[in-house]
Amino acid sequence: MSQDARCWYYRAGWPCYRAGGNICYADTPEGRNREHAILHAERCVAVNPSDTAPALIALDAKFVMRTPKGERIVDAEKYFIGPTSTSPTCISCGRATCSRPFVFRPPGRRAFYFEKVRDRNVWDFPLLNVASAMVLSGGRIERIRIAVNGAAARPLRLNVVEEAVRGKPADAATGEMAGRLAVRGAIPLQFNAYKIPLMRNLVKRAIGGVEEATWAS
Repeated sequence: MSQDARCWYYRAGWPCYRAGGNICYADTPEGRNREHAILHAERCVAVNPSDTAPALIALDAKFVMRTPKGERIVDAEKYFIGPTSTSPTCISCGRATCSRPFVFRPPGRRAFYFEKVRDRNVWDFPLLNVASAMVLSGGRIERIRIAVNGAAARPLRLNVVEEAVRGKPADAATGEMAGRLAVRGAIPLQFNAYKIPLMRNLVKRAIGGVEEATWAS
């Protein structure tokens, strides 16, 4: 869940921006950046590699943080940060440690979707993944939370997509529209343009491919 950025320059000890230097070696003409960011990339283009993170964001999970002054609650969406710190998680928590996440499970019918794409079965981290949780009413989307990972330095909640699909049927046409919105503003690096159609199709399936289901007990 609280995994560090997966970038071979950073993990190999290169003096990159995330390691305290002043350059992102992956974002250079010679950089190897096939697994790196297509959205919100600034001085560091390494992505967050977690599968759990987007699922927890979609489920509106909270983290119980233990601090020297007692416990505090942090939203999953605010727990994960970008490359403003060498830490992969919430810098506002100070010396806190995460003791456990929890998810509220309100009554009623919900639909949850998760999908992950990776290079091969022996390779655990995703090229991209998506998670959505929605409330359906008469086949239409009443409420939804959707998040992706592997597209940016932190897990991204797709607020624009959520707003656009509320009140619409959870079908392929709505999913197609959502996929186009999800990748708006995406800027590929030299070796990762494939992530744009991949993300578009994952978001499409996360909305148009779900069926109504109840929460697991």
